[in-house]
Amino acid sequence: DKVNEKLLEARSSRIRPGLDDKSLTSWNAIMMIGLLDAYAAFNDDRFLELAKKNANWIMEYQVTDEGGLYHSYKEGVSKIDGFLEDYAFTISASLKLYEATFDEAFLNNADKLMKYAIDHFFDEKSGMFFFTSSSGDDLITRKMEINDNVIPASNSEMARALFKLGSFFDNQDYKDKASQMLTNVYSDMSGYYSGYTNWGLLCMNMIQPYFEVAITGPGWEKKLAEMNQDYHPNKILMGGRQGGLPLLEGKFGDETTIYVCVNKACMRPVEEISDAVDQMGQWKKSDE
Repeated sequence: DKVNEKLLEARSSRIRPGLDDKSLTSWNAIMMIGLLDAYAAFNDDRFLELAKKNANWIMEYQVTDEGGLYHSYKEGVSKIDGFLEDYAFTISASLKLYEATFDEAFLNNADKLMKYAIDHFFDEKSGMFFFTSSSGDDLITRKMEINDNVIPASNSEMARALFKLGSFFDNQDYKDKASQMLTNVYSDMSGYYSGYTNWGLLCMNMIQPYFEVAITGPGWEKKLAEMNQDYHPNKILMGGRQGGLPLLEGKFGDETTIYVCVNKACMRPVEEISDAVDQMGQWKKSDE
């Protein structure tokens, strides 16, 4: 204790190191994704509430007047035009928030951001996204982030978001863009697996049955929590008591019902999650 006291006294006379206390949109969105994964696994409302607060912060402080995103926030000031990673992870987090709450406002936010990103980042020639916006006037060149590293590459995350958002809204253009992006890197994946892990998840979604699971009716919250107790990566979740998604048309009633579909073709509706999981297993076997 005496040694530590002397060391602390000596250290207090030195210049303190700089403190990085800014908040980044992309990293907050990544944290939101983690919180929602934890909520799905543990069904602990604290994780969901934190994710909602985080989403509200991004929508309130990090959205520009033009509908884009800022990258950084510090001491009440939002600044720097958002990079592709800000859009990719915020869109992915918004999609996960919808799957946790069935609140279509989160889906609509994701769609607005995707449209903005396509307008300002997408390169028609390559079928990929630039890391920086076309509105940046002081850039000599614009790079593309392709390889996954300590975090997924912004292009791989955008491709996954396009495929998922396209599935929710039955938007073939989004799906086609995702498919083209995967095609662009597919031949390189086998030579460097660790640099294409997020691309690999997209590949799995595309080559295996991708389930559209609708849980509707008065007891959807309980059934959703039950569905999340098992890990099924090749699916999207939707439902609630009402909704305007194309895939939900004709699926609302007075009883809690689960629909398992692939590419809008549905098996018979069931009332128990265990039966829905069995249907998913049967579909996979028949597909093999």
